[in-house]
This record gives sequence, C-alpha cells and structure tokens, in this order.
Amino acid sequence: MTAEAACVQANPKPVTPPVVVLGEHDALANVVVYVKSGLGNYRFETPKDPAVLDQVGCMYVPRVLAMMVNQPFEVKNTDPTTHNVHPTPRDNRPWNRSLEAGEAPYVTTFSQPELAIPVACNIHPWMRAYLFVFAHPYFDVTAKTGTFELKNLPPGSYTIEAWHERLGTQDISVTIAPKESKSVSFTFKPADSH
Repeated sequence: MTAEAACVQANPKPVTPPVVVLGEHDALANVVVYVKSGLGNYRFETPKDPAVLDQVGCMYVPRVLAMMVNQPFEVKNTDPTTHNVHPTPRDNRPWNRSLEAGEAPYVTTFSQPELAIPVACNIHPWMRAYLFVFAHPYFDVTAKTGTFELKNLPPGSYTIEAWHERLGTQDISVTIAPKESKSVSFTFKPADSH
C-alpha cells in the first residue's frame, strides 16, 4: 500500500487480508450458506434494494457479498482515491470500471446465477472480494457470530451448502416439514499447511 498515500493514511498499520475472520468461540465470518438444490421450479421476486459493495480504507467491504439475479448491484467508492472494480465472472458479462473519489456509485445487475465471482482492483492488487448471484432468496453470509438464517424455506428436502474462500465447501441434507424450523451447523477445519 506504500505506493498510495491515501491507502497508507487509511491503514497506518499493516493490513492482513480478511480471508479467515473469526469471532468469539472461533465462529467463522464470510461463509456463504445457501440452498444448493431442492427448490424445483419456484419463481422468486427480485429485491429492489441494492446489494452494496464499498471501497473503504483501500479494501472491499464486505469481502463476500450475495445477491439475487437482476437485483441492483451498487459499487461505491468512499475512499479519497481512484479505484478500479473488475469482476471476472464465467457466466455473466465481465466488466471493468474505474471509480474516482467522490464519484456517484456505479449500478449494474447480473443476469445469471453464479457463485464466487472474483472481484479485483487493477490499481490496488491486494483488493479482493467475492460476489454470489442466486436465482432464489435462500442464502446468507455469516458475520463474526458465525450464524445464518434461511427464512421461509418451503417444505421439502434440500441440499444446503456452505462456502468459504479458503476452507472450501460443505454440504448437508435437510428435510423441512410445513411450519417446521431446523437448526444445522457446519464445522470447517483449518486447511493443511503442506
């Protein structure tokens, strides 16, 4: 960051990328938990409120962001310096856009479901984020509490997946009866250091 005065000013101490973020009792943040299969042909209303990715202290905030297909995706630049936002999707249209300090947010959408779209900044190579685009509303991203909710899931049998940038994915099967709620949990182990 030493090449960018605004980044040094925002981060007087060295910055560790927030790849593995733990809360109390080793609760894991930035895990995307979602229905992987079992929804059939349900159709869902697209949220009108945008999913927001900001650039603060020369880092993307949040590191992991989930939204629905065609939901407004708003990219802000709160920093006093120019950033470049460069998602590299496989299934959606790729784009690459600079955002100057004080510039109005850039708003776009993603037309296809897609998981773990990497986002980089070509100006500041340490900046990373991941975007998840779902065709349904049954997803959540854990905070430092490590908790998640998949509210109002219709009765049925589902595969629920949990994704973490470094620690991989895990699946669990669950069957929900009418008016039933269930508690499930995932335990991630540290990746091998070999």
